[in-house]
Amino acid sequence: MIQLRSDCLEFEMSTGETIPCSAETVAIELIGKAVESLDPEIVRHAAAAVLHYFKEELGRKHVTINEFSAALEKVLKRMGLAVGSEESDEDFPSVVQADLGRLAFESGKGYELIFFSRLKQELDEKLGESPQILHFKGLRGCVKQLIGARRWSGRCQQLNDQIVNYLRAGFERGKPGDSCALLVE
Repeated sequence: MIQLRSDCLEFEMSTGETIPCSAETVAIELIGKAVESLDPEIVRHAAAAVLHYFKEELGRKHVTINEFSAALEKVLKRMGLAVGSEESDEDFPSVVQADLGRLAFESGKGYELIFFSRLKQELDEKLGESPQILHFKGLRGCVKQLIGARRWSGRCQQLNDQIVNYLRAGFERGKPGDSCALLVE
Protein backbone atom coordinates (compact mmCIF):
# COMPACT_ATOMS: atom_id res chain seq x y z
CA MET A 1 0.00 0.00 0.00
CA ILE A 2 1.25 3.47 -0.88
CA GLN A 3 1.63 5.85 2.05
CA LEU A 4 0.14 9.34 1.69
CA ARG A 5 2.25 12.46 2.12
CA SER A 6 1.80 14.06 5.52
CA ASP A 7 -0.17 16.99 4.02
CA CYS A 8 -2.65 14.75 2.14
CA LEU A 9 -5.98 13.11 2.80
CA GLU A 10 -8.11 10.78 0.72
CA PHE A 11 -11.11 12.78 -0.47
CA GLU A 12 -14.34 11.08 -1.44
CA MET A 13 -15.97 12.91 -4.31
CA SER A 14 -19.75 13.14 -4.80
CA THR A 15 -19.40 10.44 -7.47
CA GLY A 16 -18.04 8.01 -4.86
CA GLU A 17 -14.53 8.15 -6.30
CA THR A 18 -11.68 8.54 -3.78
CA ILE A 19 -8.73 10.78 -4.67
CA PRO A 20 -5.62 11.43 -2.55
CA CYS A 21 -4.87 15.14 -2.56
CA SER A 22 -3.16 17.86 -0.54
CA ALA A 23 -5.46 19.64 1.90
CA GLU A 24 -4.18 23.03 0.73
CA THR A 25 -5.02 22.27 -2.91
CA VAL A 26 -8.54 21.17 -1.99
CA ALA A 27 -8.98 24.28 0.18
CA ILE A 28 -8.02 26.55 -2.71
CA GLU A 29 -10.41 24.73 -5.04
CA LEU A 30 -13.27 24.93 -2.53
CA ILE A 31 -12.77 28.65 -1.89
CA GLY A 32 -12.69 29.32 -5.64
CA LYS A 33 -12.32 32.89 -6.89
CA ALA A 34 -12.58 34.28 -3.36
CA VAL A 35 -9.07 32.92 -2.71
CA GLU A 36 -7.68 35.94 -4.61
CA SER A 37 -8.99 38.27 -1.92
CA LEU A 38 -7.56 36.18 0.95
CA ASP A 39 -4.04 36.08 2.30
CA PRO A 40 -2.50 32.82 0.99
CA GLU A 41 -0.85 32.27 4.37
CA ILE A 42 -4.25 32.30 6.09
CA VAL A 43 -5.61 29.74 3.62
CA ARG A 44 -2.49 27.58 4.16
CA HIS A 45 -2.86 27.73 7.96
CA ALA A 46 -6.61 27.04 7.83
CA ALA A 47 -6.09 24.02 5.56
CA ALA A 48 -3.32 22.74 7.85
CA ALA A 49 -5.61 23.11 10.88
CA VAL A 50 -8.40 21.14 9.21
CA LEU A 51 -5.91 18.49 8.06
CA HIS A 52 -4.56 18.19 11.63
CA TYR A 53 -8.10 17.91 12.99
CA PHE A 54 -9.03 15.01 10.73
CA LYS A 55 -5.70 13.16 10.83
CA GLU A 56 -4.51 13.68 14.39
CA GLU A 57 -7.58 14.39 16.49
CA LEU A 58 -10.06 12.12 14.71
CA GLY A 59 -7.50 9.62 13.38
CA ARG A 60 -9.00 9.70 9.89
CA LYS A 61 -7.25 9.60 6.53
CA HIS A 62 -10.43 9.46 4.46
CA VAL A 63 -13.02 12.29 4.40
CA THR A 64 -15.76 13.48 2.10
CA ILE A 65 -15.47 16.80 0.33
CA ASN A 66 -18.52 18.02 2.27
CA GLU A 67 -16.93 17.20 5.65
CA PHE A 68 -13.70 18.97 4.70
CA SER A 69 -15.57 21.93 3.24
CA ALA A 70 -17.71 22.38 6.37
CA ALA A 71 -14.66 22.18 8.67
CA LEU A 72 -12.68 24.63 6.51
CA GLU A 73 -15.60 27.07 6.43
CA LYS A 74 -15.87 26.90 10.22
CA VAL A 75 -12.13 27.60 10.66
CA LEU A 76 -12.16 30.53 8.24
CA LYS A 77 -15.24 32.02 9.91
CA ARG A 78 -13.56 31.69 13.32
CA MET A 79 -10.62 33.60 11.87
CA GLY A 80 -12.99 36.45 11.03
CA LEU A 81 -13.36 35.80 7.30
CA ALA A 82 -16.72 35.87 5.55
CA VAL A 83 -16.99 32.61 3.64
CA GLY A 84 -19.79 30.30 2.61
CA SER A 85 -22.76 30.52 0.35
CA GLU A 86 -25.16 32.22 2.74
CA GLU A 87 -24.69 35.85 3.67
CA SER A 88 -24.61 36.59 7.36
CA ASP A 89 -25.39 39.85 9.13
CA GLU A 90 -23.47 38.76 12.21
CA ASP A 91 -20.67 41.01 13.36
CA PHE A 92 -17.13 39.86 12.96
CA PRO A 93 -15.95 37.85 15.94
CA SER A 94 -14.07 39.70 18.63
CA VAL A 95 -10.38 38.92 18.29
CA VAL A 96 -7.95 39.63 21.11
CA GLN A 97 -4.26 39.42 20.25
CA ALA A 98 -1.21 38.85 22.38
CA ASP A 99 2.40 39.09 21.22
CA LEU A 100 4.59 36.22 22.43
CA GLY A 101 7.72 38.03 21.19
CA ARG A 102 6.92 40.97 23.45
CA LEU A 103 6.45 38.63 26.41
CA ALA A 104 9.81 36.98 25.71
CA PHE A 105 11.48 40.40 25.49
CA GLU A 106 9.85 41.55 28.74
CA SER A 107 11.07 38.38 30.47
CA GLY A 108 14.63 39.63 30.11
CA LYS A 109 17.32 37.48 31.65
CA GLY A 110 14.80 35.37 33.57
CA TYR A 111 14.13 33.48 30.34
CA GLU A 112 11.67 30.63 30.64
CA LEU A 113 10.87 30.95 34.36
CA ILE A 114 9.67 34.53 34.12
CA PHE A 115 8.27 33.98 30.63
CA PHE A 116 5.77 31.32 31.74
CA SER A 117 4.68 33.46 34.67
CA ARG A 118 4.10 36.41 32.30
CA LEU A 119 2.37 34.09 29.81
CA LYS A 120 -0.11 32.96 32.49
CA GLN A 121 -0.85 36.59 33.41
CA GLU A 122 -1.35 37.52 29.76
CA LEU A 123 -3.59 34.52 29.09
CA ASP A 124 -5.77 35.25 32.13
CA GLU A 125 -5.98 38.95 31.23
CA LYS A 126 -6.94 38.28 27.61
CA LEU A 127 -9.50 35.62 28.56
CA GLY A 128 -11.03 38.18 30.92
CA GLU A 129 -11.97 40.22 27.84
CA SER A 130 -14.28 37.34 26.72
CA PRO A 131 -13.03 37.17 23.11
CA GLN A 132 -14.39 34.86 20.47
CA ILE A 133 -10.83 34.33 19.18
CA LEU A 134 -7.72 34.57 21.33
CA HIS A 135 -4.74 34.98 18.99
CA PHE A 136 -1.19 34.51 20.30
CA LYS A 137 1.24 35.55 17.57
CA GLY A 138 5.02 35.43 17.19
CA LEU A 139 5.63 31.92 18.57
CA ARG A 140 8.65 31.09 16.41
CA GLY A 141 10.48 34.34 17.17
CA CYS A 142 9.60 34.02 20.86
CA VAL A 143 11.10 30.54 21.08
CA LYS A 144 14.29 31.55 19.29
CA GLN A 145 14.64 34.61 21.55
CA LEU A 146 14.13 32.62 24.75
CA ILE A 147 16.66 29.98 23.73
CA GLY A 148 19.04 32.44 22.08
CA ALA A 149 19.07 30.47 18.84
CA ARG A 150 19.63 31.75 15.33
CA ARG A 151 18.38 28.59 13.65
CA TRP A 152 15.53 26.29 14.55
CA SER A 153 16.69 23.20 16.45
CA GLY A 154 15.29 20.25 18.36
CA ARG A 155 15.52 22.29 21.55
CA CYS A 156 13.51 25.04 19.87
CA GLN A 157 10.84 22.54 18.87
CA GLN A 158 10.63 21.23 22.45
CA LEU A 159 10.11 24.72 23.86
CA ASN A 160 7.63 25.49 21.05
CA ASP A 161 5.57 22.43 21.98
CA GLN A 162 5.83 23.26 25.68
CA ILE A 163 4.47 26.78 25.11
CA VAL A 164 1.60 25.53 22.92
CA ASN A 165 0.67 22.84 25.46
CA TYR A 166 0.82 25.41 28.28
CA LEU A 167 -1.47 27.75 26.34
CA ARG A 168 -3.92 24.95 25.52
CA ALA A 169 -4.11 23.82 29.15
CA GLY A 170 -4.57 27.38 30.45
CA PHE A 171 -7.11 28.13 27.75
CA GLU A 172 -9.20 25.05 28.54
CA ARG A 173 -9.09 25.90 32.24
CA GLY A 174 -10.11 29.54 31.83
CA LYS A 175 -12.06 29.91 28.59
CA PRO A 176 -15.40 31.68 28.85
CA GLY A 177 -17.36 29.00 26.97
CA ASP A 178 -17.50 27.07 23.71
CA SER A 179 -17.71 30.25 21.65
CA CYS A 180 -14.03 31.05 22.22
CA ALA A 181 -11.17 29.68 20.09
CA LEU A 182 -7.41 29.73 20.59
CA LEU A 183 -5.06 30.51 17.69
CA VAL A 184 -1.29 30.25 18.19
CA GLU A 185 1.09 31.10 15.36
